[in-house]
Amino acid sequence: MTTRRGSWELPISERELSSLTREMQQAHQETLPAMRASALDLTEEIRARRSGEAANAGRRRFLLGAGGATAALVLAACSSGSKSDSSVPPSSSASSSGSPSSGASGQYTGDLQVVALATALENQAVGAYKATLDAATAGKLGTVPPAVANFVTTAMAQHADHAKAWNAVLTGAGKPAINDVPLSNQAETLQALSAATDVATVAKLALSLEDQAAQTYLFATYNVTSPAGIQTAATIAPVEAMHAAILNYVLGQYPVPDDFLPVDKAASPSLLTV
Repeated sequence: MTTRRGSWELPISERELSSLTREMQQAHQETLPAMRASALDLTEEIRARRSGEAANAGRRRFLLGAGGATAALVLAACSSGSKSDSSVPPSSSASSSGSPSSGASGQYTGDLQVVALATALENQAVGAYKATLDAATAGKLGTVPPAVANFVTTAMAQHADHAKAWNAVLTGAGKPAINDVPLSNQAETLQALSAATDVATVAKLALSLEDQAAQTYLFATYNVTSPAGIQTAATIAPVEAMHAAILNYVLGQYPVPDDFLPVDKAASPSLLTV
């Protein structure tokens, strides 16, 4: 991609970053079958609830508790334990509003509200990475190493896969797909991206979005009512955590594991504007 020379330098080698990106892609590919299966189970559960039948969607998922526990362990291993940058737009916290199924009102209710939130968060990440690539191509971010551009492109595609899976649940339940970013903090996020003039700035913003997504999924594993919804979130969460861990390396911050991953950055459905 075309860039102009800047003062920022990648704290790790491009070879190391490329290797981390390959591992991230391998993990994503390995989780795709389980993610799609659990998303299908979730759609079947919702349909069964509506028809008054007992949902029989456990054939492709872990035991309910195991899904949440697995996500918590993997996320804790990838967590940086770092504080959010003050320049990143704030978001409403799920932990401050009780259950993630409470807060926003609209056509998405119950567990579908969590699905809608997850879809919006994935779309937001896709848009942020796309804006980063556009800014780099326009020469607005200084020198962007090819390995960084490759990571951005790979992460963006993975978020798109996650959004597609969640949208399949929404449409399968008879609800409209979410193809934009109906979040109240989106304008601030776009403004922050537009103001960025180097890779470090956009990496900090991306890290904030990745931390928010990973912690939202972890919070969901303990609060949504659907076993298949729990499993879908638990399957996606570790990939989001890998994104965050790699961004910490890009920022020169070694991702130190936490014994217990917090959920203070988890998004609340109150952010939804639909």
